Amino acid sequence: MGLVPKWTLLSSGCAPVLLVAGWVIAARLEGPAYDPVSQTISVLAAYGAAGSWVMTGALLALGACHLLTAWGLRLAALAGRVALGAGGATAVAVALLPVPSSGGSLRHGSVAAVGFALLAVWPLLAADRGGAVPWALRPRPAMAATALMCLGALWFVVEMRQQGAPGVAERLVTFMQSLWPFVVVVSCLRHRRRRTRRMTVRPSRPRPW
Repeated sequence: MGLVPKWTLLSSGCAPVLLVAGWVIAARLEGPAYDPVSQTISVLAAYGAAGSWVMTGALLALGACHLLTAWGLRLAALAGRVALGAGGATAVAVALLPVPSSGGSLRHGSVAAVGFALLAVWPLLAADRGGAVPWALRPRPAMAATALMCLGALWFVVEMRQQGAPGVAERLVTFMQSLWPFVVVVSCLRHRRRRTRRMTVRPSRPRPW
């Protein structure tokens, strides 16, 4: 396993910021006709939406951030890195396959579902059972992150069927999925710093006379 480069802080940290900024700005451009509680993020990127260019750009940037983070996150297991990178690719695909101005889109919905699944399971796939690994790459935190994301996705499906508050559920789960790579990167860099500090303060052995 190699070291995690510091630039992954930028790629992973920008992901949740760009996502939230995208849906906030796009919703303001859309005006009072858009309801963030009952309508999803995809509506903001739909054909003809006033802020579609903003939301589309945010999704493209989100996908690029995930791809870069997956490339640099060398302490994570390969399966997890592949899942994170594939999740980033699906974010790009979602942006390039917007829903129509009215009704849904099977292609858009299918790609979005695949993206949800990949970004939900990547923490567990990236985990390492070794003893000296960063906190966020240990099995228990990874399983907890995956479980929370799966519960959020299930809540979103329930809200969609009941026509309740799918917008709130979708925002919560997508924010969690965009934030976890940053948590993992910070954990890896702190782990590296602690190991370096221990090596520098380790007392030297006394020389024999």
